[in-house]
Amino acid sequence: MKHLRPPARPSVGVPCGDVSLRTRLSRFVYGIYNKRLAQQAGGARPRHVGVMLDGNRRWAREAGFTDVNDGHRVGAQRITQLLGWCGEEGVELVTLWLLSTDNLNRDAKELEPLLEIIGDVIDELAEPSRPWRLRIIGALDDLPDDLAARLSSAAARTEGRTGMEVNIAVGYGGRREIADAVRKLLQQHAEAGTTIEELAEVLTVDHIAEHLYTSGQPDPDLVIRTSGEQRLSGFLLWQSAHSEFWFCEAYWPDFRRTDFMRALRDYAIRHRRFGS
Repeated sequence: MKHLRPPARPSVGVPCGDVSLRTRLSRFVYGIYNKRLAQQAGGARPRHVGVMLDGNRRWAREAGFTDVNDGHRVGAQRITQLLGWCGEEGVELVTLWLLSTDNLNRDAKELEPLLEIIGDVIDELAEPSRPWRLRIIGALDDLPDDLAARLSSAAARTEGRTGMEVNIAVGYGGRREIADAVRKLLQQHAEAGTTIEELAEVLTVDHIAEHLYTSGQPDPDLVIRTSGEQRLSGFLLWQSAHSEFWFCEAYWPDFRRTDFMRALRDYAIRHRRFGS
């Protein structure tokens, strides 16, 4: 994967020694602040964290790139870091939203490079040196056949690993997921000879949940969205009924460990009511 950096800021008139000193001081203060955040976040830990990796295109434009997909490339490099932070903090399951069903309607000139970037990311996450188990969630039938096969193959290569579970949401939409779950439920009961009337008599929330893409997994405790947007946009609509939400102003390529620790700190001090 091509590694990109934002355009360097001009340093005209700034002595090299002053820059070095400023950098050391910044790192020192940053380190102290991170330690304090870690102490403050020392309470309850989320078992499942969902992350909406938003703001890649806006970051690219503001950073001076002419191709917005460069924002996706830089954002892709941040994913491995995030998963490392999650593992260090005891998170057991992470769900990453990389591509929505709405994104599939973008112009082909932008969509095709993005799909290639996603394929590269998944292959990288599935490398033998990685400890994670991957699970692809979404409407894979709506993806190009070669990409769908590539993603499924990558996930299959991680089976049997004992590390953190990582859901990769590609071609994902919350409404589509619920519709697919209901469709599977109806098909299952039709094959068993159950009538619609009989199913209506016994249908429960759990019956639908059993057919979601995340079937068998715990619902997210914490959902993080970057870029300053404060809405779900269809992410884990069913599963997030009792989730805590944390919205971050930073675009995804600028998301730091400090931001992640702030999210954990806020989660630790909240009193979860679960609808009561």
